[in-house]
Amino acid sequence: MTTLPPVPLPGARARADATERILKAAATRLAISGASAMTMQEVAEEAGVSKGLIHYHFQDKDTLLVRLVGWITEGLVRREQAALARSTPHGAIDDLWRWLEAELARGHVRALVELAGWRGGGVRPATAEAMRMRRVAATASAERLFSLLALRPRVPAVLLGDLLVAFVDGLACSPAGTGGADARAAFDVLWLALLGLAE
Repeated sequence: MTTLPPVPLPGARARADATERILKAAATRLAISGASAMTMQEVAEEAGVSKGLIHYHFQDKDTLLVRLVGWITEGLVRREQAALARSTPHGAIDDLWRWLEAELARGHVRALVELAGWRGGGVRPATAEAMRMRRVAATASAERLFSLLALRPRVPAVLLGDLLVAFVDGLACSPAGTGGADARAAFDVLWLALLGLAE
């Protein structure tokens, strides 16, 4: 007996698209207004949907912010992992920079930093989990980069991961936080210092 593939429910794709648009709009509004000033109406206008549709997908603002933390973090970590997946020793630092530059332009890291200060309901545990996931990804990136360069750090990789997350967060909140020459110079100085920790 052959098994047929599942038939998608009518409107499932439209619901997923609406959810994605709402999350993107919430990230944009968060970067502009901040978490406390951001309203569901602003998000609705930015997404081009009704406020009622937002409440259908996300019961309230806290629920939307919790989901936003997870959505931003999953994308950020996935793109970071992909940045070094096919790197060569000669291009690894540039590959990591291209990932970071795109993230700074996207503004999602700044949104995560903003959300870390939110005190509502489930956002605090969500941002703690986001930080854990980012530290794991940054540690893996540091290990991968040192390995590509046939080097071993003299400090535990987890400390390098923590430093990288702090650097990215600081850069995202600085005047150079949208990328550019100043951000690249800071990135290069950081990696020169980190590679100086090699055995």
